[in-house]
Amino acid sequence: MAKAWKERLERWLTEEDSALERRMIAMQTREPDEESDEPDEATVIREAQERTVEQDVAERVHAWKERRGSKLMRRLYCALCVCVCVTMIFLLLFTVSTLPRFGSPNHPINNEVSARYIEKGLQETGAVNIVTGMILDYRAFDTLGESSVLFTAAMVVLFLLRMDEKSDQYSPLARVMREMPHADTYYEPHNDVILQKAAVILVPMVLLLGIYVVLNGHLSPGGGFSGGAIMGAALMLYVTAFGFKSIHRFFRYKTYQTIVLCALLTYAVSKCYSFYTGANGIHSVIPLGTPGAILSSGLILVLNICVGFIVTCTMYAFYAVFRKGEV
Repeated sequence: MAKAWKERLERWLTEEDSALERRMIAMQTREPDEESDEPDEATVIREAQERTVEQDVAERVHAWKERRGSKLMRRLYCALCVCVCVTMIFLLLFTVSTLPRFGSPNHPINNEVSARYIEKGLQETGAVNIVTGMILDYRAFDTLGESSVLFTAAMVVLFLLRMDEKSDQYSPLARVMREMPHADTYYEPHNDVILQKAAVILVPMVLLLGIYVVLNGHLSPGGGFSGGAIMGAALMLYVTAFGFKSIHRFFRYKTYQTIVLCALLTYAVSKCYSFYTGANGIHSVIPLGTPGAILSSGLILVLNICVGFIVTCTMYAFYAVFRKGEV
């Protein structure tokens, strides 16, 4: 018995076209019956009814949306806006009502920090202008960060908008600006006599005013930021009157890089020295000078000059890059 089953199994395994294989091949290769593809009449009626119901529901939803849905959403939006505005107004009024009175000794601004600035600022910084002493002495590290941000912003704008004279593929702006018929790259002011005569008188005066504001920042209102803005405006006026070719005789991209880099390094080195001596209790060899004199307040004058150079170059760089595509 076992021998017979063994022979039948071997014959079935060795047979190339067994009945089972033939049956499986036939099932896979058999073409579907045409009659089986056609749905019956009941299925067609049911599908048609389902489509009719779906279309009817969609039309009702669309009609409700057009008739009442949009109005409801607008009313809900307006109600939410009013609630948010009323809540914000209430919170602001509540906050203001709980603030201490102006000039009250319990006011948060009347603390030991502001008292130190006012009472010992002149003695510790040598600057008559308390604001300048605070910005360039007590909080000089923050001012260094602000100057670095200005330099970084100018560099990013220059990288994005700079035009390359050797290759138009350096920046898409180069190709666009050179194709524009009204581009400032082609049209420089040559015969605007009124503007040039006014610039000849105003540019030196504006530059002198900016220098005065920078050098007197520790003695009177002013400083590196305001004085640098004035000097930057003078350079813009000069370029507007005489063109970029004229200013390139003394102010180029390398000039901009050198001035800003030297100013930032000088600022950083000066304050590193101040931080090191102050943190370790070492007496600084840089004298504060006589309060009220131009050469006083220690390193504040030097720092004001550095900040003034950085702001001047940054303002001119923004103007030149946005107008011409290069410094």
